[in-house]
Amino acid sequence: MIKQINRRIFLRGLGGAAVAAPFLSSLAERGVKAQSAAAPKRLIMMFTHYGCITTKFFPKMSHGPLAAATDLSPTLQPLAPYIKKLLIPRGIRSMNEWTQKMERGQGNDPHTQVVGSYFTCQPVTPNSDDPFSFDSSTKFKAMPIGPSLDHVIAQCLSADGKGTPMLMRVGNQNDTPQSGISYASAGTAFPGLGSPSQAFSGLTGLFKSGTTNMTPADYAAVRGKAVTDLVKDDLATLERSPMSMDDKNKLEAWKALLNDMGTVMASASCNQDVADMLGATSANISAASKGSLGSDLLTTKISGDLDGADIYSSVAALAAVCNANPVIVLKYPGSYVFKGLGITMESHSLSHRLDNAGMSGTCLPNAVADLIKVDTYYTTKFAYLLKLLDSMQEGDGTVLDNSATVWFSEMSDGNAHNLNNAPIIQAGSMGGYFKQGWTVNVDDGSATLSQGQSESQCTDGTSNTSNGLSQGTGTDPKVANAPINKYFCNLMNAMGVKGDAKGVPVKGGTADVTSYGYSDLTTDFIHGKNANAAIHNPGEFTQLKNS
Repeated sequence: MIKQINRRIFLRGLGGAAVAAPFLSSLAERGVKAQSAAAPKRLIMMFTHYGCITTKFFPKMSHGPLAAATDLSPTLQPLAPYIKKLLIPRGIRSMNEWTQKMERGQGNDPHTQVVGSYFTCQPVTPNSDDPFSFDSSTKFKAMPIGPSLDHVIAQCLSADGKGTPMLMRVGNQNDTPQSGISYASAGTAFPGLGSPSQAFSGLTGLFKSGTTNMTPADYAAVRGKAVTDLVKDDLATLERSPMSMDDKNKLEAWKALLNDMGTVMASASCNQDVADMLGATSANISAASKGSLGSDLLTTKISGDLDGADIYSSVAALAAVCNANPVIVLKYPGSYVFKGLGITMESHSLSHRLDNAGMSGTCLPNAVADLIKVDTYYTTKFAYLLKLLDSMQEGDGTVLDNSATVWFSEMSDGNAHNLNNAPIIQAGSMGGYFKQGWTVNVDDGSATLSQGQSESQCTDGTSNTSNGLSQGTGTDPKVANAPINKYFCNLMNAMGVKGDAKGVPVKGGTADVTSYGYSDLTTDFIHGKNANAAIHNPGEFTQLKNS
């Protein structure tokens, strides 16, 4: 049985090497030895809405190595098993913050302009200079004037420059400009995939053909081996066949190139058996795809301890193992009722600590405690995703090691709607590019950066009134303002995206990416157009690199 499986893997390896086949003759004739190819790199993003209770989310230490679980905050404790692979960038601001006096961004909507600008770093249009306007054309329909990061990377890395990311809407809820984050181009929202079955059906086309599936024991036996090792008897027979010296040289060049492209890991792991190991069973996929807008699919148990959200993570992990797409996005829904957590208020109003989506009023009982439940829930979902990625060996490390898996949130404190002191959690070094086991303050390097003021309102004994307009639960706008544009440059450079002569990411570029977006200064977004808008501080955060 193993021999049959190995032959199928060998044939799949042939397919993987086919891209290089036209160059084999020139390699052989020039005597050029194929260079070892690095393991595939992936950017896997998880996006959630409405920020967090920052005082329970951020570690007290903002700069330094993470040595033990006690160095993590209460909310982040589920990530303790992966502490040595974590990178927590601190002091970052995303662009286009909504304020009642238009001090740091456009005057459209506290969410439309924020999500539209988050990954695009572009203003939205049509623009309004009335922060309290209910004009539906601006408040609910404004879209960014450029593409988002996921599409920029996918386009730059694709052969034809037309690549798209793999975006999954966790819970299968449709997005609007108030919640959408992915844009293929200016004003062109990308819907992505709603149900796990939609994504899964595409992945099954990558599975190995044949009548015999690989068992866990078979998989363990071949994992990490070179393709030529698995078919050495067949190769020996081929090499004993009469052939010219030129053909022999080509065969040797092909063998070297095939092995240098990597081990059998990617092909061996892309099958139904491994999908089942990752929780992407046919039964789980079917159950998680039946959720409706009114059901709590995210916390409903599908199989054992796995809930609906976990099944989306299983499909994302399988997509990473199959190398189906270099950019994978798990986008959680807004305005969601987490009934399974014992919460009855939808998450948007809850983030305002009210029983409605207003900006001020009487505190909703237990609002802060419920928000911490939601934050912890998201952390467990991120931890499960990391567990899956770290369980799959790839080369000298794991799929997690060769990736950057990043949890982004729409804003910092959901009541203040502030964008400085952004909560960002990364795991995996992208093949050694990034530091691991660190929290890094890229703003001023201090180890005592503010955790914000999330518990200053609606916490027992402190306040019975919530006031989002004052931004009192946020972080002082004078600190934690390092532009997120630079972190996006880090991610693009780590992925192998190249820039033009000005450092702007472009297909076919030859320079490092140093410039991304309309501006890296949030005040440049105030009116939507600004003659002084520019990337004022180009480059990436060198502090995050593994040097």
